[in-house]
Amino acid sequence: MNNRDYISSIITQFSGQNNIIPIPVIYLKITEDYPTAALLNQLIYWSDRTNRKDGYFYKSYKEWEEEIHLSKYQVMRSIKKLKNMGIVETALKKANGAPTVHYKVDSEVTSQWIVKFLNNGKSTNLTMDSKETQQSLTEITTEITTETTNNNILSGNPTHTPYKEIIDYLNEKTGKRFSHKSKANQKLIRARFNEDNSKEDFFTVIDNMTAQWKGNPKMDEYLRPKTLFSGNFDNYKNQTPKLSGADQLERMKYDPSYWEE
Repeated sequence: MNNRDYISSIITQFSGQNNIIPIPVIYLKITEDYPTAALLNQLIYWSDRTNRKDGYFYKSYKEWEEEIHLSKYQVMRSIKKLKNMGIVETALKKANGAPTVHYKVDSEVTSQWIVKFLNNGKSTNLTMDSKETQQSLTEITTEITTETTNNNILSGNPTHTPYKEIIDYLNEKTGKRFSHKSKANQKLIRARFNEDNSKEDFFTVIDNMTAQWKGNPKMDEYLRPKTLFSGNFDNYKNQTPKLSGADQLERMKYDPSYWEE
């Protein structure tokens, strides 16, 4: 293979659906810049998956960088812009024992921005329950679904799945050394996420089954992704063994929903 063909093959590996982050066109049009649109896309994704009753969730600047390749400055600038638009709220709340910036998306304001754009910049007093709002959002959802794959700009995964956090938690609880980079492990985790499970659900399964199986010579070997994250996941999730104080403290390191104001 000559040098030109080699470079071409490398470029091909960087491209394609598995190496891109899709950004809905409407977010680009509303925010008018790529970093803010990329951040808004992920803010909405994670906001919908938080277990906190107040709707907040947290992400460190390092996590944002790993997820969508934005620097701390870009995130801060984009958050400021989204706050000025009324789309995002921030608050300092405890996470891992320290005050941490938490985020919350105002879905109604976000919808108003979408409707305003669809009405060519004209503000309306539509509510989330109005027929006009629902119709507009249905139309834009169709547009997003159709155009997303043709409007991707950043390298990385299409959506961030917390493989590392889940496998690290499993390793911490079991004393084992599973890899979060294993394709087989990632496939299992991704399949459960596609069934609308959350990161906290994985932690619950790990807690439940380590409480029952750890230290049992016949069952300890089944404390592995292949068993825990397969077809019986829902059954494991709904078992309710009691957590010790030490277990709860360990869970707090990985699960921000344990912290309240």
